[in-house]
Amino acid sequence: MAKKSVVVTNMTCAACAASVERFLKHQDGVTDATVNFANEKAQIEFTEVTSLEQLKSAVQMIGYDLIIADSESEQQQVSELKENAYKQLKKRVVGALIFAVPLFVIGMFFMHMPYANYIMWALSTPMLFYFGRQFFIGAWNQLKHRSANMDTLVAMSTGIAYVFSVFTTLFPQFWERRGIDTHVYFEAAGIVVAFILLGKLLEERAKGNTSSAIKKLMGLQPKTVTVIIDGVQQDIAVGSIQKNAIVLVKPGERIAVDGEVMSGTSYVDESTINGEPIPVSKQQGDKVFAGTINQKGSFQFKAEKVGSETLLAQIIKMVEDAQGSKAPVQRLVDKIAAVFVPTVIGIALLSFIIWMFVGGEHGFEHGLIAAVTILVIACPCALGLATPTAIMVGVGKAAEKGILIKDAESIELAKKIDVVVLDKTGTITEGKPVVTTLNWFDKENQSLKDILFTIEKSSEHPLADAIVEFLKADANFVTAVQIENISGQGIVGKTNDNRYFIGNEALIQSKKCELTPEQKEWSQAQFAKAQTVVFFFDEQQVYAAIAISDKIKSTSKQAVSQLHAKGIKVVMLTGDNEHTAKVVSAEVGIDEYKANVLPADKATYVKEQQNLGKVVAMVGDGINDSNALAQADVSIAMGKGSDIAMDVAKMTIISSDLTKIVEAITVSKQTTQAIRQNLFWAFIYNVIGIPIAAGVLYPVNGFLLDPMWAGAAMAFSSVSVVSNSLLLKARG
Repeated sequence: MAKKSVVVTNMTCAACAASVERFLKHQDGVTDATVNFANEKAQIEFTEVTSLEQLKSAVQMIGYDLIIADSESEQQQVSELKENAYKQLKKRVVGALIFAVPLFVIGMFFMHMPYANYIMWALSTPMLFYFGRQFFIGAWNQLKHRSANMDTLVAMSTGIAYVFSVFTTLFPQFWERRGIDTHVYFEAAGIVVAFILLGKLLEERAKGNTSSAIKKLMGLQPKTVTVIIDGVQQDIAVGSIQKNAIVLVKPGERIAVDGEVMSGTSYVDESTINGEPIPVSKQQGDKVFAGTINQKGSFQFKAEKVGSETLLAQIIKMVEDAQGSKAPVQRLVDKIAAVFVPTVIGIALLSFIIWMFVGGEHGFEHGLIAAVTILVIACPCALGLATPTAIMVGVGKAAEKGILIKDAESIELAKKIDVVVLDKTGTITEGKPVVTTLNWFDKENQSLKDILFTIEKSSEHPLADAIVEFLKADANFVTAVQIENISGQGIVGKTNDNRYFIGNEALIQSKKCELTPEQKEWSQAQFAKAQTVVFFFDEQQVYAAIAISDKIKSTSKQAVSQLHAKGIKVVMLTGDNEHTAKVVSAEVGIDEYKANVLPADKATYVKEQQNLGKVVAMVGDGINDSNALAQADVSIAMGKGSDIAMDVAKMTIISSDLTKIVEAITVSKQTTQAIRQNLFWAFIYNVIGIPIAAGVLYPVNGFLLDPMWAGAAMAFSSVSVVSNSLLLKARG
């Protein structure tokens, strides 16, 4: 199974996107496909039965195209193609407007001057068939495949008005003999094209602004980098850098790839990645990331992740995928868009027939104008842009705040959160545990220190790193030890038919081993200080206990308070002991906590809350949180946690600052509000516009909407929807 994001060209409206999506889903080997009209991209999941080249050929048959842009050079080509297309559209708009001015003046004020019809014919012809040729080409391609889109509506409306006007100009006596006083509609046909082209230009410009977050992220990576080869500095292109290369970063330079500092010290501004304004100290052994800015010092680092592997590249990919994903509400919009154009054509035809029967001597003329106006005013563009443009801006805004959102569904759900479930270590606390005390109860068996060190060296638990760091100076790794994890309780090491355990008090009890009164008293003293205690024992006795402290993050209490202010219940689930959990939850102000919780229990708790009708957000950073993250309605991973947690979660907070959860909820509410506003205006525009275009006001006040003003209204509707989405950027 492969999943690819590709650019789709030649789409003009939401009906196009729905058509391409429907077509792709029916291709052999395609398991799923979504097409986003706003960013002109398709996300396709397919098996080895087909290939992107085959899908590209298939889509070309229905008048569209797919551009596969995996490499940087291909992406650059796509950008150039879009830029050239925008320039060409701009030229067509300027040309059409130049012709539109005299056409409008003659059609409105000098329609009875000699040869007026012929002059307007001459002016409107290039407007339709040169500047507006894309509509007729698109409509023909759709017709060949028994489909319809915006091009169909524009081509039909302007084409009917143009053909009628040509016929009336050449054969005026045809109408005179029938006692019908009619005019030509060259100005309506031509100016409709001019207005729609102008609307498309403004729409394209606005759509470009919705993806400004991606452009900013892409602009963070420098084009060249200084590497040290055999002691000599060389400037090379970023694309040429290899793993393990030694990179020199000078003051004020932007870091090109991810790596580890080898020598030198400095402060690095990582706000572009994590949204945090305070520069971070960097010294030997610290990690640095592409796109961040070095401050005053200079240092050398070893390149560890290059190209698409860097954190910046992954962020860009995640943001692009999220911007291309569909919110649940979009499914309804897609269904409407799929039948919208045929329905509008039907309404236009019905309106014409009604006018013919009830319109009296002007029934034909009024029916014709009503049909043309309906076809012009009822365009699905605004409907198709309503949701995706808001999603694109919302996801981009979140990314700028250091919140990565994987899909649109998370944005729609986040504002509904009732319960936030937090892991403790690495989520509420710093996740940088430090050993404060190692107490050997059995002094004679301190020789087992190597076994203890070896077992912890093989463990993936966050506390293990702290123990290894503490022991590494006077302990050695033993190769003969076999390691086995005990989920949620600890780890066991086997050597020479002996089994040694490292874990919590629950693990001791399960192995039928007991703590002595002295050991219990010592443990209780550590628990009172909110320290975690890990025991080292076999099936007969406890040899040692390790007290570990993990500092609570400075923002955790503030985050819980902010969540409470929004009426959200906050729960802490931890595998740590009861005493530590109680002290931490009291200090932070958490509503409810559960200690000694196994990974499966976390997922069970989330499910229990969901069964009560709650929308649950799970926040975690470890492998042991992955089950609960997968179960939650909204899953949030800490960016400094495990890759598995980030893979499972639908949101990632890069800085691991819990106050970002509240910011994510705020962005969710603002984005959802913008979607609702957009959909309201898109629907109300058509609900009001189509009846007016059909002539419902004519019996009341004699008003019949002119097609050219319908064209202006249609263009304005699309631009207003995109502009409303862009207002999201200005909101706090």
